[in-house]
Amino acid sequence: MTQESQYNPAGEWWTAPAEGDSGRLIMVTGRRDIARFRSNPKFSTRVEVTWPYEGDKSGMPLPDTSELMQQATELLQKCFDKDPVAVMTGIYTGDGERNWIFYTLSLPIFGRKLNEALAPLPLLPIRIAAENDPGWEEYDEMSQAEIKLD
Repeated sequence: MTQESQYNPAGEWWTAPAEGDSGRLIMVTGRRDIARFRSNPKFSTRVEVTWPYEGDKSGMPLPDTSELMQQATELLQKCFDKDPVAVMTGIYTGDGERNWIFYTLSLPIFGRKLNEALAPLPLLPIRIAAENDPGWEEYDEMSQAEIKLD
């Protein structure tokens, strides 16, 4: 993919290293500008889309997998930027898995949009979990990883 064709996602994003439960590196990417979603009580369901992968010795994805993950991320961001039934708030990569975190107002619509967004890609080994998180507690926990420079 050339630099010119890369998708520039909406929103303000940050990335910081963190340590996973196993002690291995996890790169955490979070979105800052979520106030309009967070203030809407309908965005109370957190969805985690997980892609387990065979990684290198540090637990990071191999180059081919990393490229496919980037394509998936861009497709998901484009889809939900265009039709904001969900907002991607975080991405965790490391220790053998990639996790995309969303908050949505409708699980059935989210599922349909997820399938539409990823349709151009080969079948991916993802699993999906959802839970009620009206206080955005997972988002608040993830935000603590952001490195703030004064």
